[in-house]
Amino acid sequence: MSNSTGRPKHERLADFIRRNHAPIVKEWTEFARTLSPASDQMSKLALEDHIVELLGFVADDLETAQTARERFDKSRGDGSPDSAFSQSAAELHAALRLADGFDIDQMVSEYRALRASVVKQWVAYHRTLAETDIEDLTRFNEAIDQAVTESVAHYTKTINDSRDLFLGVLGHELRNPLGAVSMGAQWMEKSGTTNPKQARVVSEIRLAAGRAAQILDDLLDLTRSSFGTQIPVTKTKNDVAALCEAIADEVRAVNADRKLQVTHEGDPMVSCDPARLAQVLSNLMSNAVHYGDATTPITVTVAGSDPDAVIIKVHNLGASISPEAQRSIFRSWTRGQDFGNPSEPGTHLGLGLYIAKLIVEAHGGEISVTSDEQAGTCFSVRLPRH
Repeated sequence: MSNSTGRPKHERLADFIRRNHAPIVKEWTEFARTLSPASDQMSKLALEDHIVELLGFVADDLETAQTARERFDKSRGDGSPDSAFSQSAAELHAALRLADGFDIDQMVSEYRALRASVVKQWVAYHRTLAETDIEDLTRFNEAIDQAVTESVAHYTKTINDSRDLFLGVLGHELRNPLGAVSMGAQWMEKSGTTNPKQARVVSEIRLAAGRAAQILDDLLDLTRSSFGTQIPVTKTKNDVAALCEAIADEVRAVNADRKLQVTHEGDPMVSCDPARLAQVLSNLMSNAVHYGDATTPITVTVAGSDPDAVIIKVHNLGASISPEAQRSIFRSWTRGQDFGNPSEPGTHLGLGLYIAKLIVEAHGGEISVTSDEQAGTCFSVRLPRH
């Protein structure tokens, strides 16, 4: 049944979508092309990919009977996991966009553009709205909300699975050959050699393997923190002063020309993860060696007079850290202190202090830095006893 203009009377939104999917897709495709750089190398067909089928699912959903509770759940993105969206259209769209390099914001913006395109064209076609049109618009928005929810869920699940795979490869496949290199170098060192040049090469191999393993640990920790996972710690009661002395011995072993002094007062016992805290101490002492004045000692002090916390300070003299650098020094990818020309600039990723901060915070503690030309540079770590 038609009116004088030849248009069907009170055409429902589902029928309008099916009959006008071509102009809807055209307008939506023009928008999708603006999502650079992901869309730069994509053909028109690739941009359209699953949108026609997605529109078909929306139209079918509009005609499906629903209870008030079902509609409420869908409006919150909590539709049935057995819906067409979760099983096909929305999930597939998310998978395609992830594979094409679209980030999650770009993918969600496509749904906003699709919603706007349908509503604009339908309102322009009708000019006036009937009572059933309000219901159709509400159902349409609920369907799009549900599609967005399912797409985002699939997108983030895929990202999380990729993260777990990445961590697995780093943690197992790469650590094993590094361990083999390190053990081989240690065996050759213990076996001894009469050739000084060979001995130096073996020592460099061992040190390089150790640095590579540390970079690997830093990357693993950074990946965990980037995905909102706190660095895991297993706390036991430990003597922090003894731990500082042990780490200082390790640093002295590879820096025989540098002097490290470890002192403590009060009770040095604290509940902590010794391996993780050793990672923090090693970073701070190594930085002090790397950037400090080679003619003056590095001092490590453990203050245990506070009944609630233990404070560890690592101090060195030398060029100071600028106030601007101090404000950003614990952020990821910040390359330590902004002075001097390290003899080995390629051995650090700028993650050490950021990882140290994450570890200290995982213990419920705090890390800070002070630095000036007269007093030198001092990193302080405050750890609660329990």
